[in-house]
Parts: sequence; structure tokens; C-alpha cells
Amino acid sequence: MTEPCCQSIMDQKYQKLDDVINQHKGKPGGLIPVLHQAQLLFGYLPKDVQIRVAEGLELPLSEVYGVITFYSLFSLKPRGKYTIGVCLGTACYVKGAATIVEALEKKLQIKMGDSTEDGLFSLLMTRCVGACGLAPVLTIGEDVYGRLTPEMIPDILKRYEV
Repeated sequence: MTEPCCQSIMDQKYQKLDDVINQHKGKPGGLIPVLHQAQLLFGYLPKDVQIRVAEGLELPLSEVYGVITFYSLFSLKPRGKYTIGVCLGTACYVKGAATIVEALEKKLQIKMGDSTEDGLFSLLMTRCVGACGLAPVLTIGEDVYGRLTPEMIPDILKRYEV
């Protein structure tokens, strides 16, 4: 059962979502701004939010889902406080990005695309971040780490565990 304070907060979020939907209803290209605002409100786009958006904008649920899964900005799962993006572009891949992914998955005890149980980290694949000379590279928020080895991963993660 949801606590009264938590239910009130959720009701407020849904009301804000309804307001955003109404602002964009019937306007071409309205789906992406609505999804963007929905993700800001809820942190991700769970099925009930997708249904509400689809019904509110009078779109098929399949279209809403298709847009969400096409754009990497959107997430179907809650994301952690810090998003770790591992570059798997050509230069990073050739220089050992797969071993970095393995080290992160082992240390965080999650797979690519998932978040840690404590909600601190999410692990995502990215394409070229424009730092090919530093390959392999990962980002955490705006921070870029390059010339990585698997042994460097624990020390990097410690900086965010405070």
C-alpha cells in the first residue's frame, strides 16, 4: 500500500504530465517533448506512463513505445544517480572496451543496460564520444575517463560512492 504522502506526490506528477499532454495534444511533433517531460517527472517511462501518454495524445501505444526504444535519451527502466557510458565505438572497442565492460559488470554486479540495486549507477553502452585518442573511454555524467584498464575501475567508482 502506498503511503499517503507518496501517493500525493505521484498524483502531482500525473497532474503535471496531464498538463504537458494537453499542451501538446493535436500538435505535430508533440510526442517527443511529452516523453521528455514525463521522463523528467518520473525518472524513466514505465508502462502506465506510456499508456497515459498514448491515450492523452490519441496515439497507438506501439508508436509511443517505438519512439521510446528508438531514442537513447529515453529509458524503460529506472536509472541510477550516475550513468556510466562505456564507449563501444571502433577505436575504443579495438583498444579493449569489452574488458572495461566486463570489469564494470563484475564490480557493479549488473549487466549492460541495468542499474545497481542501490540506485547509484546505471551502465549503458555509448558510441563515439569524440575522445578516440584516449581509447578506451567511459563517461560518468560529464566526467570522461580515458586510457582505461580494468584495474582502474574500482578507484573510478569510489569517487562517486561517497
